[in-house]
Amino acid sequence: MSHAPKSVLWVDDESELLESHRIFLRSKGYEVEWASNADDAVELLRRRPFDILLLDEQMPGKRGLEAYREVRELAPNLPVVMVTKSEEDSTLREAIGVNILDYLIKPINPRQVLSVITRILDGPKIRQQAVSRSFVDRFRHLEAERERDLDWRGWIERFDEFMRWDVDLAASGEMGLYDSLRGLYPNMHREFAHYMKDAYPAWLADLGGNRPPLSVDIVSEFLVPILQREKAAVFIVVDCLRLDQWRVLEPLLAPHFDVETTHYYAVLPTATPYSRNSLFSGLFPGEIASRFPDWWGSPEREDESLNAHERQLLEKHLADLGGGGGVRYTKVSTASNSDDLERHMGQAISPTGISAFVFNFVDLLTHGRSESQILYEVARDEIALRQITRQWFQRSALFSLLKEASRRKVSVILTTDHGSIHCNTPATVFAKRDATLNLRYKFGEDLRAERPEQALLYPNEEAVKLPRKGNGANTLLATGDCFFVYPTKLREYQSRYRGSFLHGGVTPEEVILPLALLTPRP
Repeated sequence: MSHAPKSVLWVDDESELLESHRIFLRSKGYEVEWASNADDAVELLRRRPFDILLLDEQMPGKRGLEAYREVRELAPNLPVVMVTKSEEDSTLREAIGVNILDYLIKPINPRQVLSVITRILDGPKIRQQAVSRSFVDRFRHLEAERERDLDWRGWIERFDEFMRWDVDLAASGEMGLYDSLRGLYPNMHREFAHYMKDAYPAWLADLGGNRPPLSVDIVSEFLVPILQREKAAVFIVVDCLRLDQWRVLEPLLAPHFDVETTHYYAVLPTATPYSRNSLFSGLFPGEIASRFPDWWGSPEREDESLNAHERQLLEKHLADLGGGGGVRYTKVSTASNSDDLERHMGQAISPTGISAFVFNFVDLLTHGRSESQILYEVARDEIALRQITRQWFQRSALFSLLKEASRRKVSVILTTDHGSIHCNTPATVFAKRDATLNLRYKFGEDLRAERPEQALLYPNEEAVKLPRKGNGANTLLATGDCFFVYPTKLREYQSRYRGSFLHGGVTPEEVILPLALLTPRP
């Protein structure tokens, strides 16, 4: 089926001098209409639509920028390119201020005009086709590499590539190819669980050996070196931020920072009481419970109260490392907290030492989906969750804080404590009454999953450096997109939690996390 050619309206009082442009554009498949003044152009727009407007600024009668306001009323979505002899900065700034898409200074050549028109009218389609071709070429290799053994670096590279394709294919609207990519995820989850079953205890048994950065290393390896070079640093933890969510936030920071993103592995279980306490303290959960029993809390508790002493843990950790300057700690969990931070933004960042912030919105969103039909609908899948996270970030106190850090030339470490996984598969588990109630991880005696491939079982707490839960207590961690259900509550749990974003288990989405060094731009 043939398509109508794209239409160009060119407004210029020197149209006879631009005939070569019209001939060239028509040879490239574009239809070109001329108008010698702004009034004639507006009349043409009233009679028919155009795909793009090339507008001269200096014409008899109305200036191009004066006519632009009328054009906007008639065709608010029409792309406009200013083509003018004027090299004055004031004209350029005025054009940019009213959202002119591009600005060409005469003399111009036909190829230059074609380039601008093609970028504006066909750029999205060209980029979509490029993404599609690149993925189709790469997909065959991804399938062939599925069974290849990977070390911890290899898993970071594979997962990072998956997340980049996930974001790019969704953004380009290539949902058929996106579904092909998602078809590789179950195997990735199985292979990652198989790898972590032995690799994780091996890392903890030989902390000086070949292992990735873990939660316990972040302050010492990434934050303290900044503090040693500079007198102040900002440390931001966005609770439950996945790598793909970070990828859609990262471009928003480019105007303010030079961004360097690396990765680390969360300690297990990938849940806030364990991974975030380890992040701040530099200690594994079992070590925290042993050294600071009053700060760790009751071993029977598995809620946010176990994170009540993050500031003290960070202060103790920095003191042990020889870091000085003090710690200013702020947790932002409510709208009231956000408003208070915005009101006192000028005092939020300490001129010396560490200014640490925890932002809980993403975690509240992922948990809230299970309880709210509205949230479930607007954050239906990974793509929607990314979009909501980006929308929140753009208007958030977090973004305001980052811009304030950039303005004050303070470097930032931004990371998270764990990710989350979209869970759709119930996994039946058997346990005694003493077992904990979490959906992605459990502690207790005689724990087992009905299907062993749906969970990792660690029978020795000390091997994974967790607090002791009593004689014979085991640790059971969900793999893939599973969530734990009991045989007696199978239907209740299925209807309530299927489709939830959960964490605490062993998947790349929960374990392999972004860590960004943000250096303010000059």
